[in-house]
Amino acid sequence: MRLARIEPTDQEPDIRARPPLVREFLLVAGLFLAYTFGRRAANGHVEEAFRNAGNVWDLERALHLPGEGAVQGMLLHSEPLIHAANTYYAAVHFPATALFLVWLYWRRPRHYVRSRRVLAALTAAALVLHLLFPLAPPRMLAVAGLVDTGQVYGPTVYGHTPATDTMANQFAAMPSLHVGWAAMVAVGLIAATRSRWRGLWLLHPALTLVVVVGTANHYWLDAIVVVALLAVALAAFRLPLSARTVPAQPPGPGVWGSGEGPPVPAYAGGARPATSGTYAGGIR
Repeated sequence: MRLARIEPTDQEPDIRARPPLVREFLLVAGLFLAYTFGRRAANGHVEEAFRNAGNVWDLERALHLPGEGAVQGMLLHSEPLIHAANTYYAAVHFPATALFLVWLYWRRPRHYVRSRRVLAALTAAALVLHLLFPLAPPRMLAVAGLVDTGQVYGPTVYGHTPATDTMANQFAAMPSLHVGWAAMVAVGLIAATRSRWRGLWLLHPALTLVVVVGTANHYWLDAIVVVALLAVALAAFRLPLSARTVPAQPPGPGVWGSGEGPPVPAYAGGARPATSGTYAGGIR
């Protein structure tokens, strides 16, 4: 019986599937600028953001989700650890996603196109939620009793006065694009590679989740919502079948499994089977 072989077919870059570089650079840069200005446009709404924060906090307690303070408490046991978490939050988010897209563009063009579309859709959906549901992060919520680790231990990417911060919208906690982009990086690399260790890419979103919760920049629900949005985007933009599977090569003449019976041993006077690197069952 012939065995089918399933693996990514674009282990060598398919140049025909690679979009023009200049066009992609302008497109990705344009999307990033649109999102940045969109977040700034959504700034303000302070009272609504704090009211929503109270509702989210109460909902998490009603759902019996673990308190964000439990994660932060573990990080605060070590000042170098909390400093490392703040650095990870500030420095890894954008560079990791950019490197992911660059590598896919160069080595897995078909996967790149899909991943770029998924990230664009996810980011657009997040911006809509930021506009419709401003949310103060848990570090600002008095009832949470959490420490603003970025301001206390550094480094931080936010200004001291959230309401007048012109560099970032600090009331855009829902959903967490830190978690969403990290999850997409992991999913994309798992799909585009075939190493037996590729599942370890899931450590990136797992670590990101610990960091965003432990630094009190996001609630658990921020991560849950963004993962749900990512699942919808992944379902909407599926890989072409040609980028996911490759049919098994039919065995050569005289090879066991070709329907012509087992090969005749050479010592029995028969011709030697044509191997050309193929073993029994069509498996190399």
